[in-house]
Amino acid sequence: MKLSYTFLWCLQALTLTSAAVIENRSLASTILGEIESAASCAGCEAILDILKLLADLGNTAFVDTLTEICILSKADDADVCTGAVGLEGPIIAQDLRAMSVPSHTSQLFCITFFGLCPYPAVTPYTVPFPSPKPSTSRPAASGQAPIQVVHFSDIHVDQFYETGASYNCTKPICCRPYTSADAPGNNQYPAGPYGNTHCDAPVSLEESMYAAIKQIAPNAAFTLFTGDIVDHAVWLTNQTQNIKDINDAYTRMSGLPTVYGVVGNHESSPTNAFPPKALNNNAEQWVYDTLSQDWSQWIGSTSAAMADNFGAYSVINGNLRVISINTNLYYGGNYWLYEKTMETDPSGQFAWLVTELQAAETAGQRAYIIGHMPMGMGDAFRDASNYYGQIVHRYSATIAAEFFGHTHADQFQLAYSDYTAQNYSNALETVYICPSLTPTSGNPAFRVYSIDPVTYGVLDVVTYIANLSNPSYQTTGPVWTEYYSAKAAYGPLVTPPLTDPAAELTPAFWHNVTAVFETNDVAFQDYENRKSRGYFPISCTGTCQTQEICAIRGGEAQYNCAVITPGINFRKSDEIVERSQGVIEMGECEGSVLRPILARLAGKHGLLEDAVLKARAKYRKE
Repeated sequence: MKLSYTFLWCLQALTLTSAAVIENRSLASTILGEIESAASCAGCEAILDILKLLADLGNTAFVDTLTEICILSKADDADVCTGAVGLEGPIIAQDLRAMSVPSHTSQLFCITFFGLCPYPAVTPYTVPFPSPKPSTSRPAASGQAPIQVVHFSDIHVDQFYETGASYNCTKPICCRPYTSADAPGNNQYPAGPYGNTHCDAPVSLEESMYAAIKQIAPNAAFTLFTGDIVDHAVWLTNQTQNIKDINDAYTRMSGLPTVYGVVGNHESSPTNAFPPKALNNNAEQWVYDTLSQDWSQWIGSTSAAMADNFGAYSVINGNLRVISINTNLYYGGNYWLYEKTMETDPSGQFAWLVTELQAAETAGQRAYIIGHMPMGMGDAFRDASNYYGQIVHRYSATIAAEFFGHTHADQFQLAYSDYTAQNYSNALETVYICPSLTPTSGNPAFRVYSIDPVTYGVLDVVTYIANLSNPSYQTTGPVWTEYYSAKAAYGPLVTPPLTDPAAELTPAFWHNVTAVFETNDVAFQDYENRKSRGYFPISCTGTCQTQEICAIRGGEAQYNCAVITPGINFRKSDEIVERSQGVIEMGECEGSVLRPILARLAGKHGLLEDAVLKARAKYRKE
């Protein structure tokens, strides 16, 4: 999930090197004062006033100034600074120019960029529905022979990966010959042919997974791919290369059982950039055009035309309606969303989703909702998550399950009808979050679900991995083996035990699993370590354990116990959330380099103000 880090790193690094970077502090520094770890929301508003002055000088001044500071502070390599700020900067400058301070938008901006300000209360909005919720409930399992469904996510294939290139580089992602010292034969850390945890997935690893899927689940009914094709070198992305990457990936998937895909946040350039339709900005229309064309082989021309609108579509498979939504329209890392007045329903997707679910309910169909970012995660806007939660609640008897990716971790979440009194009886939906192929977050993985052919309820979840630690991994290639079965691992732990192969893993079951996590430390630690498929062992106890269980039960973002503190702490190559240290929940696929830069820049007395004064003097002369 990590947003690209360079921009945020630069801003944080700038705070640590202000004296070396900019001399001659000005009187403007009194506006802000000392912004340290105890900074307030009012302090952030002062920062925004200063940044608005810089943005008012124009995109060139904004980008050039922040790029220069990023380079001088050595927050990242010069090319990373230049590329990242150049891509992301103009969108942020546009946000700032239109932004009112203080406002709901500015408060969210302060949370996202600086870890300042409390979360604002959810803006009340009642989603309109064409009919009241019926009294029907989830259907009972049919007992018929199950079908299989494959799920993989976050492949992040690096077309420029080179065997022998250094995996110990100075960039956010390695295994490329960025310099002659990184090139094959010139370094002491040569990458193997099948990937490394410091690098995104080579094509060889991608092809290995597809071959394993065909062997392990040759008769699967269909495949779910929950997004993110493009690699993490986000400072280098461009439309031409992203289109090549997307087309290449879907061409290689063409031999798999019917693939239902979604829009990942990395598919655009700049990463995360998906303007809502109200902006009348078609800069990223090429993403939808490319995806809809690639998807058409599986979803047909009618659904593909639907997807070309804003990246969402609906398709019927038997008595199941698969609904693919574009969650980038609710993602805190999508800087196009920080409008002066933020939209209740960007691009009208919620209204469209209600129409599709109502059609499924009327036709007596079950439905799957698939998307990239889980709507209960810390990087989902709380307003949007609440409105989405209303829709899930209304159609809970129709929605059989939800499937997402983005976090790179093996996880699940639960949605409830009452978050103030969560229990097994009011657990409404299970959100299945698939681990990634890219090795940056642990052993590469995919899932195979056992599915009831009548109700489409999930009967079991089996995760398969390629063990990076296997001595033969880099020589004879990845060996894909079963890592664990959810029913075998958790079924015996609940009361009464659930071991019948024909029984559904209902939301009530999964809630009872979380209750086991509260008292059975071994079971909980096993869950935590399965997030990375055992590659990055951790121990999560005390507050960490309490907050993690809260996160699992936080299918609506305002209830997931994500905590923010000033000076967001990001770890470059580890997606594991440090909840016990009060760190906002962010993930491997975030994709923004600008966020860390701004956060660091704002944290030290005088640095930002001096940068703005210098820019004003320079660009006003020009």
